[in-house]
Amino acid sequence: MTGSLVQSIDHVALTPAYLAAGTAVLVLLADVLLGRGRVTLAVAAVGAAATAVGAAVVGAGPTRRTFCVGADCSYVADSRSALVAVVFALLALGVLGLSVPLLRTGSVPTGEYAFLLACSMTGGVVLGAAGDLITLIVAVETLTLPIYVLVGLRRGSLAGAEAAVTFFVVSVVATTLTLLGAALVYAATGGLHLDRLGAIFADRPELTDLPLATAAVALVVLGLAFKVAAVPMHAWAPATYDGAPVPVAAYLSTASKFGGVVALLAVVGYALPETVTGPILALLAVLTMTVGNLVALRQRRTVRLLAWSSVAQAGYVLAPLGVLALAAGRTEQAMTAAYAAALAYAVFFVLLELGAFAALVALRPAGADGGTVEELRGVARRHPWTAAAFGLALVGLAGLPPGLAGLFAKVTVVRSLLTGGAGWLALVVALNAVVGLAYYLRLAAVLWAPPTASGGSAQAGAGRPALVVLVVLAVATAVAVIVGFAPQIVLDVTAPR
Repeated sequence: MTGSLVQSIDHVALTPAYLAAGTAVLVLLADVLLGRGRVTLAVAAVGAAATAVGAAVVGAGPTRRTFCVGADCSYVADSRSALVAVVFALLALGVLGLSVPLLRTGSVPTGEYAFLLACSMTGGVVLGAAGDLITLIVAVETLTLPIYVLVGLRRGSLAGAEAAVTFFVVSVVATTLTLLGAALVYAATGGLHLDRLGAIFADRPELTDLPLATAAVALVVLGLAFKVAAVPMHAWAPATYDGAPVPVAAYLSTASKFGGVVALLAVVGYALPETVTGPILALLAVLTMTVGNLVALRQRRTVRLLAWSSVAQAGYVLAPLGVLALAAGRTEQAMTAAYAAALAYAVFFVLLELGAFAALVALRPAGADGGTVEELRGVARRHPWTAAAFGLALVGLAGLPPGLAGLFAKVTVVRSLLTGGAGWLALVVALNAVVGLAYYLRLAAVLWAPPTASGGSAQAGAGRPALVVLVVLAVATAVAVIVGFAPQIVLDVTAPR
């Protein structure tokens, strides 16, 4: 034998995963032994914060690799994986805060809710450091499986149960596609580690001429596209978001989508041949942003509007990867810019989307659904600061100032497309951004519109928002503003390793 089959284990690299998994265990024990909701939530919050701090500390050091056989490693901890872990941990912490009013109503069991959220966070933390297809797929499913239950966890909610079943059935199909694609990739190459797969496809370009290899790559990409709600794997998103409790919809819209982006970037950036993935991703990007924007124009329910807009946002995230379809986009400079732009856009989107959902939770009665757009008419008169934060998130998602984070995100995407010679795709992005202005600005304008006798129910039903919800909203808004003024920080961290 030329190499050892004994895997080395670096426990420092695994510290964020240990903290996340330990949070889930401690939450379960606290709920079983103490049975006090506040204590359980406190344990979950402290664990999520500790996970974020641990990931940041590990990411500040040199790159660490573990579970290695020779040069192939299944777990790689670096600044990029640390960013992913920090984002997931802070998302879990923020959603816990948004969920306090819902949990106080007693319609959702606190212990199970916090435990499932911690389990999902664990999958997200591992996902960022995944170095092979098996670890990546297991991490994606660990991230996603608890969300099925979270969507339908509210007692007596038929809409929640239907949304959970829809999400589960479609997700099973997508997971099957991904697993089948991974199995065919292994059959065609004999490798599973991402870096090794990239080297195999680079050394043996004739593999891309095999129908088996082409089908394998397409199945993996399409299966993972479900997680970002890309067309045609998007139909589950609006019904699931609208049927879930609003804080769960916030987590689903941010964490699940961010996880899908991370997984796609991992397989596209390191493992699969660009000549095959590029055309697929370019087509998905065009269809996703166009369908999402056009359907969002017709929405009258707030959460459904945000759901369809997040479908469109997924198209913007995928757009930079469309440069791989062109020879000019497969240069080292163009690919580096494309990967950094896609991940940076995903980070900016998560911040703004969380802010939008946090404002919606603050403006609606505790435990209520998102309601209609018309029910938000004139809420700025009673809650001016909350409405201002909501408006800032909306104009940021539209890519307009003063939402500088969203503006910079779209500029970054367009610049990466021009660098890769995909001017036609940059034009599609620009046209779709103009279409998106219609519904984002319409929703923002409703917040300050004069209330009517039939449209003021939300004002009457929503009292003073919970303090913890306002804190989450304030922090999300502040971080989005800070990142908007210093976007290069995100771009530096999101650069490929």
